[in-house]
Parts: sequence; structure tokens; C-alpha cells
Amino acid sequence: MSLGIGIVGCGMISEFHARAIGEVRGVRLVACYDRVQASTERFGEAHQINRYDDLKSFLADPAVDVVSICTPSGAHMEPAVAAATAGKHVIVEKPLEITLKRCDKIIEACRENGVALATILPSRFHKCSQLLKKAIDAGRFGRLSLGDAYVKWFRTQDYYDSGQWRGTWALDGGGALMNQAIHSVDLLTWLMGPIAELSAQTATLAHERIEVEDVATASLRFKNGALGVIEATTAAYPGSLKKIEVHGSHGSVVIEEEDIKVWQFAKMTSADNKIATQFANKTQTGGGAADPSAIGHAAHAQQFKDFVKTVKNKNTPAIDGHEGRRSVEIILAIYKAAETGRTIKLPLPKDPVLKARSRKH
Repeated sequence: MSLGIGIVGCGMISEFHARAIGEVRGVRLVACYDRVQASTERFGEAHQINRYDDLKSFLADPAVDVVSICTPSGAHMEPAVAAATAGKHVIVEKPLEITLKRCDKIIEACRENGVALATILPSRFHKCSQLLKKAIDAGRFGRLSLGDAYVKWFRTQDYYDSGQWRGTWALDGGGALMNQAIHSVDLLTWLMGPIAELSAQTATLAHERIEVEDVATASLRFKNGALGVIEATTAAYPGSLKKIEVHGSHGSVVIEEEDIKVWQFAKMTSADNKIATQFANKTQTGGGAADPSAIGHAAHAQQFKDFVKTVKNKNTPAIDGHEGRRSVEIILAIYKAAETGRTIKLPLPKDPVLKARSRKH
């Protein structure tokens, strides 16, 4: 039996969800809802699906088995909780939410109502990411020493001016880290393991009329003893592909978007040589580096495919609510470290109170 998916929030990212859904067996796009009726009509007409002008009616549609949340980041919780309460499975575009309390309400609502929950973080589903994870788990790096994530992107002022929610604490939840680099934050910690502590600096240097950072750096100490850094910006013209580096006593790998730039181990095999060749020049898009719409949807499709299996087999998605919460927690810790000038230990005992956010709200 095919699962019907309804989308809440009909902005740019909803189109990528729609394309991904269209390529996955066992699911179909059946309905949409957006608070802005014109957006609902535009999206619904384009995909020839049911259109609703209120969330209650949308959730009452018996054809909707799964709800995909594509609203602004700080408006994920309300429709996600409502969907879970209505007995619908839930998929939430990154970030899961913008505070730990709001993340936890989504997780708890899904648990209480016995529905599946996934957070969209598709970088894990790239083949190069999967190969790197396998190499780490096999111990091929020896002692892990460094794990770094670099997201040096560019966004124009017009990008931030294009929506009142962009660049705000209330709905964006942060800047270059929470909106753009969260994919790399998730990927880095999935590869390297939990972060024990971090220190950080953030700044707003190149954009006007935004409350949040457009430049951030963080220094990390992982629980396994390795060190690392996260660099994120939307102020690096013209923008470059995001990069992950993992180094150890017996190996080094550097991935740029979907390209493997370095794949080197102390003991190389014939398979290693093939990997280095096969995954050169794999990236077929701009990776979102300068244009937020210049991304692919293939990894989204892989994540939707994983979710279909989850629902049918009644198990846990690869990136569930707790996994989605983790990257939010790390980013909030970075904000707190930058604000206080102190080293912040993880996990956080509770949601950090950020002065910048408090001043605005």
C-alpha cells in the first residue's frame, strides 16, 4: 500500500521534497497547506494535489499518512505536534526546531502517539559520506586526530530581505550555522562521534537588517580525544562547496560536497584506488554555495526511501528526532560559547538563554 504524504509549508524547499517523493516507490504526494493561501494554491496547482486553507482540515484528510514539515525553522513544532496528535507520521526539514525545548516537544508528541519521526539531513545519504563512515567504523584511520567542517557560502542581502523571517532569532533560529551549516555539523558529528566541549566566536560582518551571525568559527574537542573546527559563513563571495576533513594516524579523507578530494590510507587497497577515481567530479550542482536553490534532491529521495521502510517495518529512521536534536544542541552551544567567551561542555543541561535572542523577544 502506498503512503500518502502531505506537505505543510509551500516555500522553496517544498519543491525539493515533492521531487524526492516523486522518485520513491511506495509514496505519493497527496495534499498541501500553507498559511499563505496563494502559496497553497500555487503549489497545489503545480502538483495537482488537494489544497487546504487550514491545518485542521488538512490533517483530517484520510489520504494523508505522513506530514512533511517545510515551514520556517522556528515554526516547525506546532504543525509537527498537531500532525503527531492526529496520528500522522512526521518528517521535518532541518533543523528539527530552533530550541531544545521545542525539539523535545516534537519528539515526545511522536512517541506518545506511536508515529515515526525523521529529520531531513540528507548529506549523510551521499555515497561518499557512507563510504567515509564505513572506513571510520572499520578503524582504517587508526587514532582519529582531527575532524573539520567548512561551509564557506555566500548569500546576497536580497536573500535575507526576501522573507521577513530570514535572519531572525524567532524563525530562523540563527544564521550561517543554524540555517546553512547544520548539514555539515550533523555530518561531522555522525562521523567523528560526540563533542565533549567547544569554544567559539560569531559575528555579523557583511549583511544588514539581520539579527543573527553571518560568520562563525568553533574549536572542538571530541569525546574520543580528537580535535576539530567548524567554520561557517554566508559572507564568503562567491561561495564554495562545503568540505569535510577527517584525519587520523593511519589515514586522511577530504570530501567536498559529493566529491572525494583525498582518500589516502597507510595500507591502500585496490578498492581504495577505485574509490578515489570513481568519486572525483561527482557533484552535479552548485551545492547551495551561492544559490540556495542550486541543490539536488537525490539524497532527499534516499532519506524518504529510508522513511518508507521505517513506517512499513515499524523501526527507527536513520535520522530520527534525537539525531536531529543533536545538531541543534551543538549549534546552541556554539552560540552560548561565543556569547560568553567560555568553553561549553556537551551535552547541554538545558536550553541556553541567549542574550541576543532575549533582546529581540
